[in-house]
Amino acid sequence: MRRHIGIAAAAAVALGLLGGTALAADPYKIAHVYGKTGPFEAYAKQSHVGLMMGLEYATGGSMEVNGRKIEVIEKDTQLKPDLGKTLLAEAYGDDDVTLAVGPVSSGVALAMLPVAQEYGKVLLVEPAVADSITGSAWNRFVFRTSRNSSQDAISNAVALGDAGNCVATLAQDYAFGRDGVAAFKEALAKTEARLVFEEYAPTDTADFTAQAQRLFDALGKAEGCKRKIIWVVWAGKGNPLGKLNALNPGSQGVELATGGNILAAMAAYKELPGMEGATYYYYEIPKNPVNDWLVAEHQKRFSAPPDFFTAGGMAAGIAVVEALKKAPSGDTEDLIAAMEGMEFVTPKGVMKFRKEDHQALQSMYHFKIKVDPAVAWGIPELVRELKIEDMDIPVRNRK
Repeated sequence: MRRHIGIAAAAAVALGLLGGTALAADPYKIAHVYGKTGPFEAYAKQSHVGLMMGLEYATGGSMEVNGRKIEVIEKDTQLKPDLGKTLLAEAYGDDDVTLAVGPVSSGVALAMLPVAQEYGKVLLVEPAVADSITGSAWNRFVFRTSRNSSQDAISNAVALGDAGNCVATLAQDYAFGRDGVAAFKEALAKTEARLVFEEYAPTDTADFTAQAQRLFDALGKAEGCKRKIIWVVWAGKGNPLGKLNALNPGSQGVELATGGNILAAMAAYKELPGMEGATYYYYEIPKNPVNDWLVAEHQKRFSAPPDFFTAGGMAAGIAVVEALKKAPSGDTEDLIAAMEGMEFVTPKGVMKFRKEDHQALQSMYHFKIKVDPAVAWGIPELVRELKIEDMDIPVRNRK
């Protein structure tokens, strides 16, 4: 009888061990909730390719961390805020994901933030940019690898902030554009340049003639200007830079300026040699082993260099793996503790999640456009790297 009890107990222990091993081998499930279809489809594709390459790079090609597979579940928001909320809730609730990454649109991101708080799970925002994501709408479950509007604005203000420069802005009339101009205005006020006019246009604007006339008129009335500049902040279709340039701003003494963009959009920059601005990423600028790998592998797999949002997606993938290494349980509180203040190496070099608002601090790049007939886009040549310590990025989540 005792022998049978002993065998049964040993069998129970063995089964328990096997069960524990099976549990440990369960995959980490990551939801990528992003706008695969719609006006930002090109951004979305780059972001997903980058995310998968980041996971691959950070795991040495195994797609495993802590002995557990990483499983990525894709969900298409179609750039609809309500759908984004529903899909994120589905990912957290029905799919029981460890964390989620995305989305592309700032408007969709803002709708998704409360869902992360409701379910008490991490949302790693990439590539949505609006300041309010890690500002007024932020909660402690939200982290962001993408740059925010303040980082865009401060770096561009540095590039355009010389004494005697008069600047007018053109932006989309939604969170991305409004936040971008607000941050730019604040940053430019700390330079010797001045902002003289703000113009906003619907996101689906195709004809910018009326907006251009108001901008030209405002700059024409500005006095004491050494240079008159229209700074454009735009995402998606419409090509406002090309449309404005077609109206011959030079004849009125007006220059155009903007930040970096995807390679297809920078085809318009070929008409603007010497244009200055600041960018988040261009594949030839960062010099480090991570970017070397990304450029070489992307060229090999897609016969093209990595683009603006590919680098961002890769940064998110690397951040996910580094966080899981520090918090193997995948528990939300463990992840938050691991990620606050976490430094990780990306194609742009070191990024750091600021503890106060979970925004990734990172380098930006002041550029001047060079034109090469053999290259299909205007090349943003590096003027200088603006490092983390060179930019005072405000914490905007104070209520």
